[in-house]
Amino acid sequence: MSNQRRNLYFYYTPSKEKDEKVQPLKQLAVDNNFTIVEDYNDANIIISVGGDGAFLQSVRKTGFRQDCLYLGVKESDEAGLYCDFSLDNYEQMVTYMMNDEIEVRRFPLIEAKVNNESTFLCLNECSVRSSLIKTIDIDVHIDDLHFEHFRGDGLIISTPTGSTGYNKSTKGAVVDPLLPSMQVSELASLNNNRFRTLDSSFILGKERKLRLDVRQDGNDFPIIGMDNEAYSIRNIRYIDISLSDKLVKTVKLKSNSFWHRVQRTFL
Repeated sequence: MSNQRRNLYFYYTPSKEKDEKVQPLKQLAVDNNFTIVEDYNDANIIISVGGDGAFLQSVRKTGFRQDCLYLGVKESDEAGLYCDFSLDNYEQMVTYMMNDEIEVRRFPLIEAKVNNESTFLCLNECSVRSSLIKTIDIDVHIDDLHFEHFRGDGLIISTPTGSTGYNKSTKGAVVDPLLPSMQVSELASLNNNRFRTLDSSFILGKERKLRLDVRQDGNDFPIIGMDNEAYSIRNIRYIDISLSDKLVKTVKLKSNSFWHRVQRTFL
């Protein structure tokens, strides 16, 4: 860990119980010449406590900072794809740092622009679903190609690291994060003589552009999911989706690769 990165911000939902659990970790950091800051804008390392959900929130709520590192800490020995460290074994964190057993890994982000106005970033996935009890119609464009007319419950566009989440539950592929790409997966597509989709997940390279034109048939209030947050945006006409030039830099154990975590979590 660089000597220039010494300002730590702890991201978690405050409670008496959580404060008591985190306090020894904070004290250990202070004892090792780190500074605890109260404003995440002053930090160059942001530590989330609470598992993958808290990690995703910490990245989103602090603005996908490009000038700092993110580190995830689980509250127990639960499986965590973003969190290599455990609050139950916090003393090991310092040992890992002192023995150069950690490294910085860079994960790609998806950028979604709605109606060429509001822009959102996500680390796991962007999903577009109907807010009504009916199907949603979407014209899917890849670059300049009108690829398909989708009708169904919705679409999921995931990053490689997000491929193990919502995407995997729809039978999408698990993608190596070394492949900068985004995966499009269907939610309950309707396929018959009138409507036809690929009926399979497909993976787009980092230079590809995806446009989703939402057909206005009274279903113009779809729900857009960005990681673990949902947004209802009035009158969505189209969504432009691509891989962002921005990356999230995370502190990981050298000995705990993406495929180690996948194996431990699912096999």
